[in-house]
Amino acid sequence: MLNENVKKLLDANMWDLATCADGVPNVVPVAFKAVTEDGNLAVGDVFLETTLNNLNANGGKIAVSVYDAKTLEGYQIKGKAEYLTEGEIVSGFKAAVEKMFNGAATAKGALLITPEQVIVTTPGADNKKVL
Repeated sequence: MLNENVKKLLDANMWDLATCADGVPNVVPVAFKAVTEDGNLAVGDVFLETTLNNLNANGGKIAVSVYDAKTLEGYQIKGKAEYLTEGEIVSGFKAAVEKMFNGAATAKGALLITPEQVIVTTPGADNKKVL
């Protein structure tokens, strides 16, 4: 579902995660993130309390926005998230967070997001096109 352009942009830029519950939207930037080999998106949980509460309330629905501020190329990825508390993905995020924060913080878990729809947000003729 994620073509090479989308993967390249996801690898090179920060992501914004959007969730909603009870009509109240929430969006947060994330730096601890990765595209998995099977095309899912993984996000380390360092400060995702409201995001997790919203996911529990809305059945796991989430949107990820990524864009290049210079070229304006961008994509919105809608999908479903599940929370992981162990495994290779969680261990990798724990090590990265602890290294960055010199042990003062850690990843408590990780979101594994299964993309269901990819939408172009780049200005131009393909804007809003579903890939």
